[in-house]
Amino acid sequence: MGYRLRDARPRVALWMLVALGDIVLLLAAAGLPVLFALLSVVTVTLAGVGVRRFARRGALAREDAATVPVAARRRA
Repeated sequence: MGYRLRDARPRVALWMLVALGDIVLLLAAAGLPVLFALLSVVTVTLAGVGVRRFARRGALAREDAATVPVAARRRA
């Protein structure tokens, strides 16, 4: 019985893009210039993604993590 390999990489969902667009529109409606609002939302989003990736890399690549030899892994 076969199975498909699932791609578990995080993706930007459509609702995330809609939420970011809503934030830009709210900031523009509050009086901020649209370009400034857009750049500030993009900057904060990219900073959050960078911090998350940096934090996950440290958790995944610890030196004291237990390693399993390739030969000891079970094959389905």
